[in-house]
Amino acid sequence: MAVYTQIDNPELYFQVKLYSGNNSTNAITLDGDEDMSPDIVWLRSRGADNSRIYDTSRSTNSLVPNDSRAEQSDGNFSSFNSDGFTVTGTDTGWNGSGVNYVAWCFKESATAGVDIVSYTGNGSARTISHSLSAVPKMFITKRRDSAESWGVYHHTQGAGKFLRLNNTDAADTSSTLWNNTTPTSSVFSVAVGGMSNTNGGTYISYLFAEKKGFSRFGKFVGNGSANGPYVHCGFRPAYVMVKSVSTSQGWVVYDNKRDTHNPEENTFYINTSEAESDYVGFDFCANGFKHRSTGGSHNANGVEFIFLAFAEAPFCNSSGVPCNAR
Repeated sequence: MAVYTQIDNPELYFQVKLYSGNNSTNAITLDGDEDMSPDIVWLRSRGADNSRIYDTSRSTNSLVPNDSRAEQSDGNFSSFNSDGFTVTGTDTGWNGSGVNYVAWCFKESATAGVDIVSYTGNGSARTISHSLSAVPKMFITKRRDSAESWGVYHHTQGAGKFLRLNNTDAADTSSTLWNNTTPTSSVFSVAVGGMSNTNGGTYISYLFAEKKGFSRFGKFVGNGSANGPYVHCGFRPAYVMVKSVSTSQGWVVYDNKRDTHNPEENTFYINTSEAESDYVGFDFCANGFKHRSTGGSHNANGVEFIFLAFAEAPFCNSSGVPCNAR
């Protein structure tokens, strides 16, 4: 029998959660039918503010994906819970009274192809172990103890190129950032430089392997048409992020909770603190996503884009039962 998916129930490993701040202790429960204790929570106000990433390897310290700043001990992400997380305080970045937020929540698991790796730099070429037991298709690395850009590896660009999560730059070339060496099922490589391996610097990397029916990390070429390209994923997406690799454009994100109908229209530029905007992007289909606008940030004619996508439901479960489109 053909393998339709490696994961029947994506909500065990990834969920999108909308919540409102309350200026006090705010325990957020995820919406899925199954409990999921997240290991990575990437949250942001739907208004103008910075986004923040928290993970279980760094306690409750925050990193800001749209900024190069060092890790912060803001103390207001209180805990990772058995089916969600708790925030406290009055800051509008994560818990302002009446402010609306979105949180993208991941479970660290080799089954789901998600790994968190922390390490200390040594200033020379080396390999670093990971626990995916599969080759990572994408990883994001940030220096924690000092201001430094976020480095992004994407397999379609190869180990001699990188992008910066916190700006709009096209893919850049470097033989040292990832040591020009393709990662393996057990290690990834770094050489020298502030973004990945300064001697004595502390780093965090989020690594992702592709899992059939759950995650996809690929590329496509835009056509500049409202009848844009269809991108096959093998699942109905819950989350899609897109970035041009050849032009200066932002990292755009759509998800299945901020828009529950097609076309997806509520988007963020991850590299900025700008508020959510009303900008037509994609149809989320039963087995991928279809472009529905001419936007330069995700469908400029002849431009190559990379994407990462996570599932709401596999196109077919392991018994061969198909999911529905919206």
